[in-house]
Amino acid sequence: MKTSRDASLEKVVDELLRETGCLDLVGQIQVEWSFRLRTTAGQAHYTRRKITLNPRLVEVAPDEVQRTLRHELAHLVAQHRVGRRRIASHGAEWKQACVDLGIPQETRCHNLPFQVHRQTRRHFYECPKCQTQLARVRPLKRSVACLICCRKFNGGQYDSRFRFAPIPEPQSLAA
Repeated sequence: MKTSRDASLEKVVDELLRETGCLDLVGQIQVEWSFRLRTTAGQAHYTRRKITLNPRLVEVAPDEVQRTLRHELAHLVAQHRVGRRRIASHGAEWKQACVDLGIPQETRCHNLPFQVHRQTRRHFYECPKCQTQLARVRPLKRSVACLICCRKFNGGQYDSRFRFAPIPEPQSLAA
């Protein structure tokens, strides 16, 4: 089994939602453990009303389970409060939700000792204007332009003049 629901953590979530005044979310959020998570401690899925936690949390840092649960719940609370408007995932709304959930000094990333699996980057691109290079594991599937040049020369709007072009592997990265 790759995932399993946790009813006891769902009860904790419901109590936290009551405390923050998000009564219409009570009973709607599922909490599950997923072995598919490798390096991330947790994930929040607003449209699915789901929080997914890494089971390695229990082995590595059992006291981090509650903090990670609140971190992920803050994403759902923040999005619920603003409605359909898009927000930054770790922006002001999320920070306020963290304060309301009792984790006022929360940071966006954890520093837990999860083993990191590095994938080899085999696709390389370069901006034709400023020569900024981009290394990717998977090839680009759509037009992507250099943000630096688009901001500098086109008011931040996409401009095909600054589209990243494929290049051979740079010598500095070659084995």
